[in-house]
Amino acid sequence: MQPTKTDAFPSNRRLTSLDALRGFDMFWILGGESLFHALRTLNQSAPTQFMASQLEHAEWEGFRFYDLIFPLFVFMMGVSTVFSLDRILENEGRAAAVKRVLRRGLLLFVLGLVYSGGFTNPWPDMRLMGVLNRIALCYTFGGLLFIFFKPRNLAAIAAALLLGYWALLALAPFPDVRPVLGGSAPITREAGFKDVSQLNLTSTNLLRGSYIQGVNLTAFIDQKYLPGRKYDGTYDPEGLLSTLPAIATGLLGVFAGLLLKKRSMPEQKKAAWLLGSGIAGVALGLLWGLEFPVIKKIWTSSYVLVAGGYSALLLGTFYWIIDVKGLRSWFQPFVWIGMNPLTLYLSSNFMGGLGFEKLARRLAGGPVKSFFDSHLARGAGDMVIAVAGVGLFFWFARFLYQRKLFLRL
Repeated sequence: MQPTKTDAFPSNRRLTSLDALRGFDMFWILGGESLFHALRTLNQSAPTQFMASQLEHAEWEGFRFYDLIFPLFVFMMGVSTVFSLDRILENEGRAAAVKRVLRRGLLLFVLGLVYSGGFTNPWPDMRLMGVLNRIALCYTFGGLLFIFFKPRNLAAIAAALLLGYWALLALAPFPDVRPVLGGSAPITREAGFKDVSQLNLTSTNLLRGSYIQGVNLTAFIDQKYLPGRKYDGTYDPEGLLSTLPAIATGLLGVFAGLLLKKRSMPEQKKAAWLLGSGIAGVALGLLWGLEFPVIKKIWTSSYVLVAGGYSALLLGTFYWIIDVKGLRSWFQPFVWIGMNPLTLYLSSNFMGGLGFEKLARRLAGGPVKSFFDSHLARGAGDMVIAVAGVGLFFWFARFLYQRKLFLRL
């Protein structure tokens, strides 16, 4: 029997739109952006330049489409948390749910260490905080909060995380670690700062409210207290303090999940609420950004609201098209990817550097690339490689999906 409009999600039904959106997100991580970078080489027009630029991270302040990829995944993890933990809480109780969260969080964190190189290099040339590590921490803390607190309390906690993080960065003093004080010079690998030993960590000149790259409270905490290798030389974009607002990103996903599980609300109204709250989140985040800049690398509170707003807009759109209107066939390739994101993410990493694109170069690089560049147009070879790479990970995702091979933690 088909579920009614007010009894939308029995426990045995998957949220297909969430799987498709997860696949859409992973599409760009696995190499979808290479299509637009290749298109920019083929066609230097303003539209292609703009699209390609949106598939690169903002250097510091600002927001581009590619800055949405990571928080969208954290947001969707929050949505999934509601559906998975609710079943465990109903069937097995709170203790089983806590055990599940701690076990899965630990496994994700260990996989994050492996993804970042594991024991390839000796300590301290090992990265402790990366993308999977942040996801693990957000899942663990977000899951435990979901288990022990009611939605109203969760909203208060999310607000406290965002406001508290803003207050810390705006008001808490920290040493100006730059060897030459003053100015607005950033501390980055590109500027030559590759190790904390190059900084003046004992400086007595105190700053507050600084959002300069590498010269802010978040970076200082990493410079002072985060051991091991840091992605940006002296600090890490997935560092210690910025994990707090990232947890709030996961909680925004929890609120979306609670909305979607609400059986008393018609499906179309759920989609409308997601779209409306998404617009409000983006607007509020941009407004807050006038005082507290939108910066992905330190996961500012304004960035959380902008990214969370766009995440809700995408989820609402996918939900309305797929689960409300039932138009699923067009999105099936994304479902293949979205059902196996961890397997595909790790597989891409284990292939090294460019992942599936690297494999595609073995099939369509060299003389094949040169042939298309010389006989069609400059850049045509890059497009062939990009299409081959996308085709490879779609094929692999479909292969795993058809054989029901799913990596579950």
